[in-house]
Amino acid sequence: MSSSSPRLEPVTADNFDAVCAVRVHPRQEHLVSPVVKSLAEAYVHGEAAWPQAIVEGDEVVGFVMAFLDIAWNPAGDPSDIRSGIWRLNVAADRQGKGYGRFAVEAVTGELRRRGAGRAHVTWEPGEDGPERFYLGLGFRLTGESSGGQTVGVLDLT
Repeated sequence: MSSSSPRLEPVTADNFDAVCAVRVHPRQEHLVSPVVKSLAEAYVHGEAAWPQAIVEGDEVVGFVMAFLDIAWNPAGDPSDIRSGIWRLNVAADRQGKGYGRFAVEAVTGELRRRGAGRAHVTWEPGEDGPERFYLGLGFRLTGESSGGQTVGVLDLT
């Protein structure tokens, strides 16, 4: 990261094109949806989605989207309400510089501020996947799977 501090900013008409231009490393493309799909999901699930640009100086370096207070398994246990990280895309040339860690910490801070006691995340298992990244940030495996993805949880208390 540069000498300026990264920050999260809402996705707006002014930064929309730059946010949509964020591309992960080609070997990771099969692991995470493109930002434009995430923004479409945010539009459809507006009450539960919190999409944010990751910005350094005047440059968009990534995208993160949280999910807020969703029924995790509405048919099985409608009282199991969860929040967490829905999507994280850091531009290929900006990876390994702390932006992902910053985004996770910023989202978990926001969830804490909103009263959440835990943050959940899912990821595609396999080579080049983010499992080591999330476990290194303190997430632990729940033993669950969601849509074929591994589920992790981080206590926020």
